[in-house]
Amino acid sequence: MKIETADRLRHFPVYLFDDLDNQKAAAQAKGIDVIDLGVGDPDRPTPDYIIDVLCEKARDDRHHHYPSYKGLPEYRKAVAHWYKQRFGVDLDPNSEVLGLIGSKIGVALLPMALCNPGDIVLIPNPCYTAYRPGITMAGAEIAELPLLEKNGFLPDLSAIPSDVARKAKLMLLNHPGNPTAALATPKFFSDVVKFANDHNIAISHDAPYSEATFDGEVALSFLETPGAKDVGVEFHSCSKVFNMPGWRCAYASGNGEILAALGKVRSNIDMGQFEPVQLAAAAALNGPMDHPRKMAKMYQERRDALCAGLDELGWKVIWPKATFFVWTRVPTDMKSGDFAKELLAKAGVLISPGTGFGALGEGYIRIALTVEVDRLKEAVKRIRDAGFVYS
Repeated sequence: MKIETADRLRHFPVYLFDDLDNQKAAAQAKGIDVIDLGVGDPDRPTPDYIIDVLCEKARDDRHHHYPSYKGLPEYRKAVAHWYKQRFGVDLDPNSEVLGLIGSKIGVALLPMALCNPGDIVLIPNPCYTAYRPGITMAGAEIAELPLLEKNGFLPDLSAIPSDVARKAKLMLLNHPGNPTAALATPKFFSDVVKFANDHNIAISHDAPYSEATFDGEVALSFLETPGAKDVGVEFHSCSKVFNMPGWRCAYASGNGEILAALGKVRSNIDMGQFEPVQLAAAAALNGPMDHPRKMAKMYQERRDALCAGLDELGWKVIWPKATFFVWTRVPTDMKSGDFAKELLAKAGVLISPGTGFGALGEGYIRIALTVEVDRLKEAVKRIRDAGFVYS
């Protein structure tokens, strides 16, 4: 029997990070010691106090049944507590917080909850790779918001054509940005709320990197903006804030009607996260915020080491103010994909080509700060020794 796959799969590219993993494995098979600066996977362990709660609760058989799709009340209350402490935002844990098994699934399912076939979803270009497939699965159409260096990698809302705005049902935003590291301003978020109201467009703001900021910068929550809860939701994750990427524990907050629609879709697809994981995440959210601050300081030190080293090689790096990514121009006239392959082959350093995040990523590369400083310095040395030096 010949298996025929769905037509929609033609619109699904090879997942960027699967491709990077394959490139890494091929290089390692040749005996290359690869310095992996491609995938943004936090390298530090989850704090012990969070692990301790998981172990304790996992031994309690009351938590061995199917969990609620909404998330435990304790978890949703912890989310509301964290939002109040961190952003000054009041959330009703019963109607304005939804637990998720990772924010990626929430962002992917949201178009199914809000969009009909033929509706337009506005997304940044370049953007996080998980945004496009959910739109495709919903049968919606994509209209891109160019993220240009001259605009600080923020979308220009005034450049959206009126006919596109009329058909748009949803706008996806991400600040601090992946891959660009762009920070939103109060004015930008205020303009987004006005645009949403003017055109009846729901807003999805993805904010997993809110705590990784440098040089005194503080990332905003979209929900801090007056009127934001009337038009949108915000996705957060414990992965980056508390070094819990493999735990798959996240949440969406904000507009109750949007969350109810999202919850209806996901309740027909999966269940909630394992309850001990939720309770451990609640302990993290209710706990001291010194760990995220330490992580931000660590990433800033790594940024400084890498960017200073590459600047000495003539790369003219864009120093990020947030995230654990460096998004910068390819320091030569090579295509970003070709440059990334050359860097891996000649220096044993794996990075992400900008085109993996969208066509407007051409000419850029993304470098993850998810290895220790000495390893970053070794990467710079290898890059120099391999001849990637520019005057």
